[in-house]
Amino acid sequence: MQKIILYTIVIVFSFLSKVVAQENRKEKIEERKEKVKVKERKEVIINKSLTFEKKVEQISTAMEFTLAREKNELKIKIDSLETIFKQNKISEQEFKDLKLKEAEKSANRIELEMEFYRVNLDSLIQKKVETDSKEVTFKIDTINGKKVYTYSKVTNGKHYDIPAFKIYKSDHDKEEKKSRRTTSQFVFAFGLNNVITDGENLEDSDYRVWGSHFYEWGITYNSRILKNNNLLHAKYGLTLMYNNLRPTDNRYFVKNGNQTNLETSAIHLDDSRFRNVYLTMPLFLEFDFTPKKMSKDGTKTYFNTHESIRLGIGGYSGIRIKSKQLLHYEENGDDVKSKQKGDFNVSNFNYGLSAYLGYRATSLYVKYDLNPMFKHNNIDQNNVSLGIRFDFN
Repeated sequence: MQKIILYTIVIVFSFLSKVVAQENRKEKIEERKEKVKVKERKEVIINKSLTFEKKVEQISTAMEFTLAREKNELKIKIDSLETIFKQNKISEQEFKDLKLKEAEKSANRIELEMEFYRVNLDSLIQKKVETDSKEVTFKIDTINGKKVYTYSKVTNGKHYDIPAFKIYKSDHDKEEKKSRRTTSQFVFAFGLNNVITDGENLEDSDYRVWGSHFYEWGITYNSRILKNNNLLHAKYGLTLMYNNLRPTDNRYFVKNGNQTNLETSAIHLDDSRFRNVYLTMPLFLEFDFTPKKMSKDGTKTYFNTHESIRLGIGGYSGIRIKSKQLLHYEENGDDVKSKQKGDFNVSNFNYGLSAYLGYRATSLYVKYDLNPMFKHNNIDQNNVSLGIRFDFN
């Protein structure tokens, strides 16, 4: 009888080991498949011997397609999960967790591919500037006198607009593409970040004003609403938003159940930083005061954009990708850098209002989260940002 029991235990253990091994192999296979897919998409740029302009055009197109592809694939997966949820096959909490998990996977893939494209583009531009630096010029912003990183070059009638990732074959081609009803832009914004606490003002903020900041970058599309009028435009796209906060008075965030509060550290902190990353979809109504142009022969009207004063009013909604706290301090004479990852009870979704006002590519930019940063805290804290925005058309 004891032998039978022993044999039974051995068989069951072997079976469970095989099941676990198969699951691990499946996960590794999926990871390898994803890496192969990314590698194949990268090799489109790596393996072809092309001219400089073709390489830049390919990188630009690849970045736009990456964002569009991930956006569409994420929507399909979420729609599928919603169908399963409506059929009562999963609970509401499981539905929310699975949506967040798919969004995190999508954002990680975007960051992985975008980092590759940025590195290759920087290397490509550096080599070109080293060989043809005399032919490349940059524009100076006439509003504040600062350099705007909009490099341009004209050679044999061809135009290169590097920040916008666009190449024009001739002056005529440039006019035609810039006056299309829908155009695309590479957007980059940065500036100060803080929170508005219910019952308090920014002067009483728990976070360093100059030490807290935000970054945002992505691809947007600008569509002229009226066929023969250049004033009204719809602006929409997909961006990654990084909101950073640095607490004052040697404090850091501590999660206590469903509450997340600031507590004073027992040791001196050289730096305490809290970061939330969101994948967002902005939507603006843009007023563009760029006047229309006539062709030299007077037979065609061009509606260019981003060449005069612009005002955008709208909002955004997004999904939290990750939250992280970074602490730097000294211990026994050694510099220690601690990274803490988790949800910190931060809201999984964010939405808010935003606006910008500027001239040509450069604008003053403000955004405000309508939802509180923490889901269950007794006192609401809403994120607010003010900075500079560049729309490279």
